[in-house]
Amino acid sequence: NQDVDGIIVQLPLPKHLNETKLVNAVSQSKDVDGFTYYNAGRLFRGNPLISPCTPQGIMYMLEHENVEIAGKRAVVVGRSNLVGLPLSRLLIQADATVTVCHSKTKDLATITKEADLLFVAIGQSRFITKEYVKEGAIVIDVGISRDQDNKLSGDVDFDEVIDKVSMISPVPKGVGPLTIAMLLSNTLKAYKGEFCE
Repeated sequence: NQDVDGIIVQLPLPKHLNETKLVNAVSQSKDVDGFTYYNAGRLFRGNPLISPCTPQGIMYMLEHENVEIAGKRAVVVGRSNLVGLPLSRLLIQADATVTVCHSKTKDLATITKEADLLFVAIGQSRFITKEYVKEGAIVIDVGISRDQDNKLSGDVDFDEVIDKVSMISPVPKGVGPLTIAMLLSNTLKAYKGEFCE
């Protein structure tokens, strides 16, 4: 349908629906989330057509704040196909040295304390405390959940680490709005035909 420029499959899907089939049914030039195998493959080959919105927003945030990425030690906590893995690829393409950690990583704090750039996307309220963070690090908190008081919080204990880091993204009003902005930017580019090959 040429009247439709961009399509997203809102995840997560109900369990009876096949996520892989539905996501990959979207035309690669209308995949404004960048989740199809085609677009994910291009990203991992270093030639992205459309990048996933949250990692793209994070990279935009770093660029906007003039954060030097090349040569920096970056640690990504979380290996999801939506955030952690594509973000690690974008960071590698920006010449960072990247470590990806996950639920099976042993001695997580030892690894995260080496990070100049720490990215956390695990969906566990206030999991990362000052013991996990290097002095002067830049921390990007991708997580958003509700704590025991039903208050929105990120994966990083913001109040505990704020005095130890040089920069930290807030939750809410940090990465989330940039994700939406990148989705709209991708949709506009799709409308202009920039994703057609």
